[in-house]
Amino acid sequence: MGRGYGFANRDIVSIRSFTREEIDYILEVSGTMEPLVEKGSDMLRGKVLAELFFEPSTRTMLSFQTAMYKLGGSVIGFAEPGVSSVWKGESLADTVRVVESYSDVIVLRHPLEGAARFAAEYARVPVINAGSGAEEHPTQALLDLYTIMKSKGRIDGLNIVLMGDLRYGRTVHSLAYALSLYDVKLRLVSPDLLKMRREVIEDIKDRIEVSEHTDLADVLLDADVLYVTRIQKERFPDLGEYEKVRGSYAVNLDVLKRAKEDLIVLHPLPRVDEVAVEVDSTPFAKYFEQARNGVVVRMALLALVLGAVE
Repeated sequence: MGRGYGFANRDIVSIRSFTREEIDYILEVSGTMEPLVEKGSDMLRGKVLAELFFEPSTRTMLSFQTAMYKLGGSVIGFAEPGVSSVWKGESLADTVRVVESYSDVIVLRHPLEGAARFAAEYARVPVINAGSGAEEHPTQALLDLYTIMKSKGRIDGLNIVLMGDLRYGRTVHSLAYALSLYDVKLRLVSPDLLKMRREVIEDIKDRIEVSEHTDLADVLLDADVLYVTRIQKERFPDLGEYEKVRGSYAVNLDVLKRAKEDLIVLHPLPRVDEVAVEVDSTPFAKYFEQARNGVVVRMALLALVLGAVE
């Protein structure tokens, strides 16, 4: 299957380091992992994944663990820095240099932007960015693309709406960069306070058609994919600003009456009130499938960076 992309020992820090061909290949390898979710594999037997989670996580942390176990590997690490030597004042560089001696790959989540890139510079084993501040979340973008591809059969030619917290939401930054490699129309819907970062817009505007809106009704009619994000209280430096925009957007059955029948609604989760529970039982809802897809995509990434798949 290998095409000489050289994934072995490669850091996965930013989605921007990948070409479209490389992303398409990751999605192809992810498809081959689907049957292994049921039957398991020993392709990573003897390999150890270290998870260093300096921020809370449920889906990302558990799906990386599940992915490693399904491929026959082992998992060590922490999900709360208070139980590690970090609380004693150990630097991130030292933590990484110690942990790499116990593991074959490191998955890092950290509240500071640039933390994954910094860790990758010190580590001799591959580092996978599981979210760095409000900056990027590359593996989430890959599983988002995989979900779109599975649901719609393609990515090219789609009208895709990203809605909610586009300023602090790291998932939408990585996804926008990834989508700019495809032939899509991107619609960005957010309150003025939470508009997409200018550097993201500047980076993608010459490659794909991008427009900004404050009202979902302006773009819902011809949307193929609606990607909703939580307005993240924890990312706001000023809680007064958060109170101004909380609950700005809510997707419910009434809203979706105006959508295409085959629209899919995605959400990186966790949600608060931005997608109503009543949507869960409709064909629109793909967010729980999206979470399941995180396992196969992370299985593919681990198999690639650890050299089990070329």
